[in-house]
Formats: sequence, structure tokens, C-alpha cells
Amino acid sequence: MKDIVVIGAGKIGSTIARMLAHSGDYRVTVADRSDEQLAAIERHAAVSTAVVDIADGAALRALLAGKFAVLSAAPYHLTVAIAEAAADAGLHYLDLTEDVESTRQVKRIAENARTAFIPQCGLAPGFISIVANDLASRFDSLESVRMRVGALPQYPSNALNYNLTWSTDGVINEYIEPCEAIVESALIEVPALEEREEFSLDGVTYEAFNTSGGLGTLCDTLKGKVRTLNYKTIRYPGHAAIMKALLNDLGLRHRREVLKDIFENALPTTTQDVVIIFVTVSGRKGGRLIQETYANKVYSAPVAGSLHSAIQITTAGSICAVLDMLADGSLRAEGFVRQEEIALDTFLANRFGHYYAQENHGARAA
Repeated sequence: MKDIVVIGAGKIGSTIARMLAHSGDYRVTVADRSDEQLAAIERHAAVSTAVVDIADGAALRALLAGKFAVLSAAPYHLTVAIAEAAADAGLHYLDLTEDVESTRQVKRIAENARTAFIPQCGLAPGFISIVANDLASRFDSLESVRMRVGALPQYPSNALNYNLTWSTDGVINEYIEPCEAIVESALIEVPALEEREEFSLDGVTYEAFNTSGGLGTLCDTLKGKVRTLNYKTIRYPGHAAIMKALLNDLGLRHRREVLKDIFENALPTTTQDVVIIFVTVSGRKGGRLIQETYANKVYSAPVAGSLHSAIQITTAGSICAVLDMLADGSLRAEGFVRQEEIALDTFLANRFGHYYAQENHGARAA
């Protein structure tokens, strides 16, 4: 059994701990500064808890000493501190961050590391990059790669058509920070919440708009190889207009804590959600212009006998699959590892990656 530390005892961190503990191959220590959050962690022989404040570097490094890997399910602004502690302690590092600048810092930290540093191991960034790179690899030359992901309530009941399904800090951050994209073969930044579009899938209409971080490292990987590359978040129609009013007209982009408080006290959480993954790639094969699309819907389901939301399952399942592949030697175990280095078939064959398997959800790859 390998010893793992999970930083963060929230919805995702607790799901990661549950998946790993019930696999029978990992001993997990869940660390958080909140006694209340830790008290809610499932009792299991392979799970222990530790009260640790990430700001206490000495305590964090002592916790990590001798472990196989640390998985960060903490807010994005703690990413760099955890990565630096992992480098000092000499263990593998994985995270779920969507924050572009934090990932750049992790890449810098990984330059001299003898262990693997694998950021952005969630749904988007994460699995979406694995899918997009797999589709892109089938073409002789690329024209466009368009990535769309959304975690939505199955039964929306408010004006935003939205329920809190994961990190509030993460949602706000991706709605505000600049977004990377490739336009006419040039790597540029575009504003969040802009370039809204509508599309239908299975008879349901959605909107999609720019958000930050979802591309992961694909811009660097595909720069010079594709004319158009972009990522947009999927919501029900009307969401973007209200968010722009809150952030821009009411100035809440400059008062993130106020917006976070409003969200967490006004928007209920739900386990009745659906994760939509929609990737379209066009390019040339044998001289012909071809388009290929991957479409998948993942719904809430039991994990080790307990119902979990779709966003918990997809996010935790993804980072657990990457950890599993690292542990069994399927992934490079040193330096900075990009998500697109992971083969889609290998990921889906993994016991944790199998949560994305299409036969589980009636989804399709077209």
C-alpha cells in the first residue's frame, strides 16, 4: 500500500479519499485546517486525518515526509505553497487547479525535481485535455480544436440556472481571469464570459462562453500546429448575462469574498447534477477536411455505496486515475507531466478512469 496525503477535506477531497481507501491499495491522510470538515470524512481503516494549516510550512513538510504523493484539493491560491513543500519533501505532486499562473509556478518548481509534478488533474483542465489530444492525434494536420465542459444541475430552479457543485473560489476565478486561446495560429488572451455561443445536445439548449484555465497546457503543446484552439464553459442560457451584471455592473469582480459569500448563502448545492463533455476537432486526413466529436454526459452515481455528484465523481476519478497510473509505472515519474501525455485508452481502462466510460452513461463518441 502506498501512503498518500490529500490536502483539503471538502467535497472533492473527501471523494478522493473515499475512492483511494476503498481501492485497497492506498493509505490516505486527509489534511485540512478545519476540524469541522475533517470530522465529516468517512471513517475507514485506511483513512486518517490531520489538522494542518498550509501557511505553517514546517508542519506541512513534516506531514509529507516519507509519503508517496500529495494530492491537492485545496483552493487554487494554496497551490504553489503545497507544490514547494512537495519538492522539499521529495514526493510526487498532483493537483486540480484551473489557475494559469499557479500552473506556471508548478512548472518552474518541477524543473529540478526528481519526482513527478502533475498539475490540472481534474475534469477541465484534465480529462478534457486527454480527450482533445487523442482526437487531434488522428489528423494529418489540424484546423480547430474546440473544448466545451459544464457541470450543471439536472433540475435548475433559479435565475442563474445553477447550483454550487464544486469550489466557489474556483468558479469565481475562472469567470474573472484572462483566458488563453489560439486564434489564427497566434497564442492570445481573451476575456472571460465573452464570445458566447449556443448549441443543442440531446434536445437541450446550452450556452457556452470563455472561462480561464480549462485548456491546461494544450496551448503550449499545440501552438504552431492548429489554427483555432479554445475552451468554453457550458451553462444553461441566461447565466452569462447575469454573471456579467454581477461582476461588471455591480463591481463584484473586485470584491470576490462578497461574491463568494452571496453564492454560498444563496445557491444550494446538489448531488443531482450532470457533467457535459463536448470536444470537436477538425482537420485534414488524406487531403480531406474531416470533423470528429467526442460527447459524453456523466451523472451522479454511488461511489463505494454512497451517492456522489457527477462533478465529484469526474474530478476525483480523474486525479485518482492519474495517481494510479503514476503508481503502476504507466506515467513518467520525474519532472513536469502534462495531461496530454496521458493516453485516453489507458486512462479509460483504469479502475478510476472507468467512471468516465461511455457504457456507464449512455454517451457517445461520434
